[in-house]
Amino acid sequence: MKAVILFILLITACHPVLAAVPGDAARYKRDLIRVSHAQWGLDAPVATFAAQIHQESRWRSDARSPVGAVGLAQFMPATSKWIAGTYPSSLGNNQPYNPVWALQALVTYNHWHYQRIKADTDCDRWAFTLSAYNGGLGWVQRDQKKAASQGLDSGQYWGQLNSSTPGAVPPISKRIVVIQTGSSIAGNLNIRRLAGGMVYAIKNGIPHF
Repeated sequence: MKAVILFILLITACHPVLAAVPGDAARYKRDLIRVSHAQWGLDAPVATFAAQIHQESRWRSDARSPVGAVGLAQFMPATSKWIAGTYPSSLGNNQPYNPVWALQALVTYNHWHYQRIKADTDCDRWAFTLSAYNGGLGWVQRDQKKAASQGLDSGQYWGQLNSSTPGAVPPISKRIVVIQTGSSIAGNLNIRRLAGGMVYAIKNGIPHF
């Protein structure tokens, strides 16, 4: 079977600067793989989660946003309280500044949304899932209904919902592009200037970052 590489590109500013993957990404890599596999199985999209964490907190466990989101996963207090109550056996201690708790909360919250979202393709489904992570499932459902009322395909994010509903919540603060390709361009999977962004990749089921 032809090897497949999944590149997660965080598209930055017009004049991006190539930077090394933060040291804490390597520090938390094993924990992220472990909790991802536990929640999603061996096919867990670990590279997607790594890119998401990079965008949310730059892998800083002490990160705090101006609006009060905290930790690696940048959970708001109300979201932390909700997920702790929803999953008391695994997340009941509600510790958003604890890196392992935050990683488990992130993959669990993504899974909760992913199970409740329908879309035309897996790429669209992930766009909606990551949008829900930022804005909540209710906002995604609102935008899908609005797109349907305009005669658009409510199951398609790219080129439909994101361009037709000005208030749509983006998947993350910056755009995520998912590209699947053969292994011939593997090269250095740690970091490369590709579309000017940070690259997290997964090859043969093994995350590279």
